[in-house]
Amino acid sequence: MTGSGGFFDLATRRERLQQIDELIAEPSLWEDPTRAQGLLKEQKDLQEVLGSVDRPLKALDDARLLIELGEEASDDSVIPEIEQLLAEVKSASAGLELRRMLGGPIDRNNAILHINCGAGGTESADWAGMLLRMYLRFADQKGWSHTIVDEQEGEEAGIKSATVEINGAYAYGMLRAEIGVHRLVRISPFDSAARRHTSFASVFVYPEVDDDIAITVNEADLEIDTYRSGGAGGQHVNKTESAVRITHVPSGIIVACQSERSQIANRAKAMKLLKARMYDAEIQRRQAAADVVNSTKQQISFGSQIRSYVLQPYRMVKDHRTDFEMGAADQVLDGALEGFIEAYLMQQASEAETV
Repeated sequence: MTGSGGFFDLATRRERLQQIDELIAEPSLWEDPTRAQGLLKEQKDLQEVLGSVDRPLKALDDARLLIELGEEASDDSVIPEIEQLLAEVKSASAGLELRRMLGGPIDRNNAILHINCGAGGTESADWAGMLLRMYLRFADQKGWSHTIVDEQEGEEAGIKSATVEINGAYAYGMLRAEIGVHRLVRISPFDSAARRHTSFASVFVYPEVDDDIAITVNEADLEIDTYRSGGAGGQHVNKTESAVRITHVPSGIIVACQSERSQIANRAKAMKLLKARMYDAEIQRRQAAADVVNSTKQQISFGSQIRSYVLQPYRMVKDHRTDFEMGAADQVLDGALEGFIEAYLMQQASEAETV
């Protein structure tokens, strides 16, 4: 549900949940399975939102009651339990603030993440591979599932590009904070002289298109190619041309998928990626002035980076948009991105409030 009242329009949400409960109780509902599934999904979403607000409120009431009982009985033994309840309220409140910042109409959607290495050959390809690992680790920590639908390996190390389908609540809303150019400074493991190198890679994130959003694709506008899937070798490497690449000629959008074993399955997933890219392009056309994706598609080179990862001569990761930084660079590369994402979302929310 994406009403204009925002995340904290609780009265409207409670009223809507009551309406849905009544509709679901009607025996005739399942005569229209599509409508029934949609209502069940909306019911689940509303219950999750309202529960995330009600739980800390209940904990706060419990803490208030314990304080009153403790004062009446002059009993200090309730203090640890009160402190625990207040800690739960504080943690839940921080989560609610993050959810408030993720109140956009498509923030809740799954995400399609695409990484490209910049100029620099093996160095940049290795850096793109490190970024891919970082985002997969972050997704694992969030409990999100992920599938690498297309991956072009580097000639010596890393990757030239990769496309990952990431499924989880608010995956797009959080990962859109990562859109832009990422810069790495380190002593190169590929340089026999052990010199310091700077590498660049770009990250783009698109929302997965819901099935109920109509995106029209004219088959006559498509060029479809097949090729053999890449891989590390062995029995799981495809020996047939099952991988699929689709080019949407009018827009120039190109997508590819090689994660499935059959050409039919890869084509279906590639079409899904294409629709997501086309939907994202439509959003950009409608909101060009404020669209983050459009404003961050810069040249993958020095001066255009949103974040720098410095491993030599010191260790530091700094986001140039928010000035948020962490000295524990290894932890960041292991997926510790929460601080960077929250700082970005807070900045975006603050700017939106001043407009």
